[in-house]
Amino acid sequence: MSQHLVLSFIGEDRPGIVERLSDTVSRHHGNWLESRMAHLADKFAGILTLSVPLEHQDALIKDLRDFEKLGLNVTVENATQDITQGSTLSLSVVGNDRAGIVKEVSQVLHSLMVNVKELKTSCEPAPMSSDMLFKTDMVLAIPVSVTLVELEAALENISSDLMVELTTD
Repeated sequence: MSQHLVLSFIGEDRPGIVERLSDTVSRHHGNWLESRMAHLADKFAGILTLSVPLEHQDALIKDLRDFEKLGLNVTVENATQDITQGSTLSLSVVGNDRAGIVKEVSQVLHSLMVNVKELKTSCEPAPMSSDMLFKTDMVLAIPVSVTLVELEAALENISSDLMVELTTD
């Protein structure tokens, strides 16, 4: 029997962080399942899911918490397998950068009880101009009670300067 764990971490970016994490997971017979990691400002941050045999769980968690001595703050949470009802869609939004885009999109999603499974954002110069474009890509879990047409209409009502694209996975 094994337990799923979700780890989140942040610390000063330097070579070897992923190697040390993966070595610690491996030494405790853990299986690295899924992760997202990135260099943000001068920090390295990430989240990962792993499974570990129950008899090794406590020792693994203890060793992960010892990473704080190395300047890496690690949080560990028990998790269960996620069973999602409904469909999954990808959402892409692009527009001139301004404050509040994520808030506006997330308010629409929440009003329809749509769950954000993944979120990635970036700002970059627009082609052929110096204006900054805000881009977000999301993976959404759509409840069976919400139609694609209803979701698309609600998102397009946010602002005329945002391009919204929904695709089925």
